[in-house]
Order: sequence, then C-alpha cells, then structure tokens
Amino acid sequence: MTKKAFLIHGWTGTLHDGWLSWLKRRLEEKGFKVTVPAMPDTNHPKIDAWVNHLAKVVKTPDKGCYFIGHSLGCITILRYLETLKENQTVGGVILVAEFADNFGEKELYSFFAKPIEWDKIKSHCKKFVAIHSDNDYHVPLEHADIFKKKLNAKLIVQRNMKHFSDDDGVVELPVAFDSVLRLSK
Repeated sequence: MTKKAFLIHGWTGTLHDGWLSWLKRRLEEKGFKVTVPAMPDTNHPKIDAWVNHLAKVVKTPDKGCYFIGHSLGCITILRYLETLKENQTVGGVILVAEFADNFGEKELYSFFAKPIEWDKIKSHCKKFVAIHSDNDYHVPLEHADIFKKKLNAKLIVQRNMKHFSDDDGVVELPVAFDSVLRLSK
C-alpha cells in the first residue's frame, strides 16, 4: 500500500507555508506520495468548502493515508474524519497548534457551530499526535490537554515555537516528520 500524506495549512495560510514545504520534501524522500492542497478562500474559510475540498483531494481514504494539519487545518481534518463512512479508516493524524473552539473569531464560527464528534473521529483513526508550543500566542497550551483526553493523542510540547508559522521563523519541523514516520510503521 502506498503511503500518502496530506498536509493541510491553516487560516490565511498557503500550500507554500514554511515547514509544510519542508515536510513535503522530507516525506517524499521517504517514499510518501504527498499532497498539499491550497484550501479555498483561506482569508474567509468555511467548514463545508474546506472539508469538501479535502474529500475531493483525498478521494478514497485508507490506512495508508496520514494527515498533518496546522492550526485551522487540524479541525478541518477532524471534521473530514467525521464524514467518513463506517468502514473507512486512516493511518494517523498529526495536529500542530490545534484548537477546540473558535476563540470568539467570527471567521471560524462555521468550524465549531456543532459539537466535535470525538467518538466518531476515533472510529476512523486510532493514532493521533498533538504538537504544541509552550508559548503559542494564538492557542493556549490547555488545548493540548483536550486532544490528549478526547483522542488519546500523544502530546508533544515544543519550546519557543510560538504558532509554528513562517512569521515565527519555523521553516522546518522535525518533530512532525518523526511523528509521521513513527505512525506509519
């Protein structure tokens, strides 16, 4: 089975964001088929458009599929997993700087308009890694505990990585690369 990785950027992000491009190259060197889709209307994201776009890109999910999301890309992946058919499962999910509510941001309301279906998500994926920074100015570290508790995610806290973005100088993310390799063994 070919291993496939889908790297999903966040709000206002692009498929060329720093560490996503780096991670794409590194995973391709390891034989993964990597897709980094440009998510629609990234400045004004809507859940239906993002999840439908991801579903179209993935086509048929299977245990050889691994998802790596940054920020808003994380909830997009989780909402996508909620839409899978009963017998569909994926290999694993890496969540970088993920959050469980919209922080009062009107632009993000559609992603959190309904409760997250944690059990349904876990029925489609058994392996989760949550990567957080101890000084993220957007996502408080408490959100890491939510994903650890609700998804049994392996929690990794990085020091001084802020929001893991280009603006923070994060252009490589070895912990995400290592996590994908561990999940895909």
